Amino acid sequence: MGPEPGWWVKRWVLGARPRTLVAAVVPVAVGTAAAAGAGPGIVWWRAGAALVVAVAIQVATNYVNDYADGQRGADRDRVGPVRLVGSGLATVHEVKMAALVAALVAAAAGLALAVAVGPELVVVGAASFAAGYLYTAGPRPYGYAGWGEIFVFVFFGLVATAGSAYVQLDQVSALALGASVPVGLLATALLVVNNLRDIPSDTAAGKRTLAVHLGDPSTRTLYAGLVVGAFLSLPVLALARPTALVAFLAIPLAAAPLQAVVRSRATGAELVPALAGTGRLQGGFGLLLTLGLALSA
Repeated sequence: MGPEPGWWVKRWVLGARPRTLVAAVVPVAVGTAAAAGAGPGIVWWRAGAALVVAVAIQVATNYVNDYADGQRGADRDRVGPVRLVGSGLATVHEVKMAALVAALVAAAAGLALAVAVGPELVVVGAASFAAGYLYTAGPRPYGYAGWGEIFVFVFFGLVATAGSAYVQLDQVSALALGASVPVGLLATALLVVNNLRDIPSDTAAGKRTLAVHLGDPSTRTLYAGLVVGAFLSLPVLALARPTALVAFLAIPLAAAPLQAVVRSRATGAELVPALAGTGRLQGGFGLLLTLGLALSA
């Protein structure tokens, strides 16, 4: 009996890790909102192209992570959702080709932006591609050495948020840089809770993530600090855009994941809901911050 109809598509959607894509969408939305009112007006095709670049790079990075971890055996005993190579659902070559296709989509949209805005975007795009690839691939993947959180904060916070404003304004915006901080903190929190869950399997596979370096208790403290820090940054943003404070309405979304990580000290599969909850927090906070920044423009 063959696979169910549509399984080919479902397999690649699964490998793209759709739940992680909020980390790519939020900075584009927030950066675009930060640019509102600071220039002649939002050029919507540029915002759309920036979104395509961000999502496609995230998908490409996810596929690279899938085949690189699969080759190294890091996904052999994982607790979370299945991985294509690690579970045998796809070959390394197939996942490499999927990563290449996603990267080409990002490159096409990025080149269109570079033509409209400036060649400096080519440099930013190349750095983003390199950072995504070298996270778990290459001879010395920095994600295996505890530097993944820095990558996420820089590229899913600073670069993606300020860059999305840059394609609208043709300059680096102080407001967008400020707004990139909470965006980056929550994106980093998503990685931290993921790596907290995987401490046992990563340790066994020789994957020395920051969570493995810090240990369980300190990683939980780091997670709480990232979540709280995102909210503490809002009054600073309100100095320029008062309605940015509307993002405080996302506080209830932080309750469940903080409870699981800090108070209940959930482990293994028990942290999967906390991971999903962190994604919802990131999405809700990002949506509210985008609305708040736009309303004060």
